[in-house]
Amino acid sequence: MRTGPGSPPDPSRAEVIVCGVRADGRPLDSRLPAAVRAADCPLVLVPDGAASPHLRGTVLVGADARSPCGDTLDFAFDSARMRGALLHVVHAWSLPSCAAEWPFAIPERERATWEDHEVQLPADVLRPWRRKYPHVPVYEDVVLLAPARALMHHAQSASLIVVGTSPGTGWGEVVRALLPETVCPVAVVPARSTS
Repeated sequence: MRTGPGSPPDPSRAEVIVCGVRADGRPLDSRLPAAVRAADCPLVLVPDGAASPHLRGTVLVGADARSPCGDTLDFAFDSARMRGALLHVVHAWSLPSCAAEWPFAIPERERATWEDHEVQLPADVLRPWRRKYPHVPVYEDVVLLAPARALMHHAQSASLIVVGTSPGTGWGEVVRALLPETVCPVAVVPARSTS
């Protein structure tokens, strides 16, 4: 389902909604009806004036391995499968709050322990999707950055960026940060309620 300048879309009947947005992202909220922003299907935001999509680029997905969203990972894996593309999974993490209590630099042993734990998380989380999509090549990337910065760091080589969102929360800071910085579509995949 695509939106256009004539009639507003009916998100309740859509499997995917595709919307053109200004590349700078500033008028995003005013251009899209609230019903679209609250849709429970994936919403693909395509910046106006973007270069022709390079389908051979990677599919980049932001995945919080502590609280993984199956809908987001399904969408990302399936998108990579359809494109015959590499799936680049980015798990961003930050130092635990106790790190701020160290009077000097964080001991290397402590940091290495935290990092080893973070590296293991996406490996465990992605195992069922690797089995479900055995022909999709996957690159797991664990970075000590804020989520938006971690994705923007790799956005130039992506044909699609996939991020998840919780029901009723809108697009969040990651999407708002990405839109002004990328020329490829950004897919926002809401987690379906399990209740």
